[in-house]
Amino acid sequence: MDRHLTEGSIRRGIIGFAIPIFIGYLFQQLYNTADSLIVGNYLGENALAAVSSNAAFIYLFVGFFMGFATGAGVVIARHIGADDPHQTSLAVHTTVAMGLAFSVLVSVLGVAVTPAMLRWMRTPPEVFTESCKYLRIYFAGATGLVMYNMLVGILQASGDSRHPLIYLIASSLVNVVLDVLFVAAFHMGVEGAAYATVISQFLSMFLAAARLMRLEGSIRVVPRRVRFDPDNLRYIVRNGLPTALQACVIDLSNLLIQSYINSFGNLAMAGIGASTKVEGFAFLPVTAFSMAVTTFVSQNMGARKYDRVRGGIRFGLLCTLVTIELLGVATFLFAPQIVGLFNRNPEVIRFGRGRTQVCALFYCLVGFSHVASAVMRGLGKPMTPMVIMLTCWCAVRILVLFTLGQAVHDIRLAFWIYPFTWALSSAVYAVLLKRIRVDRLEAA
Repeated sequence: MDRHLTEGSIRRGIIGFAIPIFIGYLFQQLYNTADSLIVGNYLGENALAAVSSNAAFIYLFVGFFMGFATGAGVVIARHIGADDPHQTSLAVHTTVAMGLAFSVLVSVLGVAVTPAMLRWMRTPPEVFTESCKYLRIYFAGATGLVMYNMLVGILQASGDSRHPLIYLIASSLVNVVLDVLFVAAFHMGVEGAAYATVISQFLSMFLAAARLMRLEGSIRVVPRRVRFDPDNLRYIVRNGLPTALQACVIDLSNLLIQSYINSFGNLAMAGIGASTKVEGFAFLPVTAFSMAVTTFVSQNMGARKYDRVRGGIRFGLLCTLVTIELLGVATFLFAPQIVGLFNRNPEVIRFGRGRTQVCALFYCLVGFSHVASAVMRGLGKPMTPMVIMLTCWCAVRILVLFTLGQAVHDIRLAFWIYPFTWALSSAVYAVLLKRIRVDRLEAA
């Protein structure tokens, strides 16, 4: 049942793998955005701010553990490329065991620290209570999200991006229906939006688990075999920990930026929160091609097909840059109308439009940085993107906030800090990619 990306057309292999991921994450983004759209239109600006401004806090927790899912995918793809079913099976069951452990940690820590984190983020009093309710429900049900990502990572490492698409479509439709039912019909407030999200995430988790338990072959999950294999655990941690730390500290820097945004009040929180939802749609091709490139490079490195590795890198970068920049131009042109879908308050639209139009034309820099980072992980060099992202996207942002941000209280600083740091990381990656040679690939 394992699909190898080590044979056939490079273009068809990458595009065929990326398209289902793109469509799947499109539906996932739709159901995430459905919370904000329905809440913003039915419950008002404060509820919209409570739901849409918490992404950085959520990803601070969840993103750390998802880094290990990425590392596990690299390891499983390497074993598949090397045609080693025994090690593949051990890595698969180790990944499931890690997912179960991480689910408990995310739920317990998330629920426990939510009030303190919201106070640290300077969340306005009129938003605090609803933000706390939403986040505590979300984290209490985080098992669905964490386990789904771990299980789908196994499927995608084997070259299967079609079934995760089906599961995301199903969960997205359920989420939208439940949002309308809980928020608009039953008047459950932000708690209804949180319950809708949690239920839909558990649905996608169960569908992925059922698929893996029915499969034949090395990626089949057998519950009684779920345990930690020491060698594969070390291999996964070596590949996943740098990505996890990278995600964690970048999300921490975004949390600091969100705290700075919160100081401008609930209308700024609502408008910029809507802008980030719009941005999430534009970044979907980046996510899809990054995952496709990581899997493609990992499998072909395992098979020692270095010409295909180089070809895949070039094609993945080209597709990403063209697609994301076209979306950036469209987002720039229609920013007011798109942000206005979330809330019609002129001030909310002004804040959302301002951020969107500053960042949109620089989306190509995000695409380049993410795919270059995916290439490094696929080559078995996860420390490289970790160092680059920690320096450019974390340290620089924190430095700017604690220097210029303390001297100048201007919302435009929260807008421009993103393109500035995207440009820094892109410059470093451009130099690095030029230096990659066959001998370095062989040594990876």
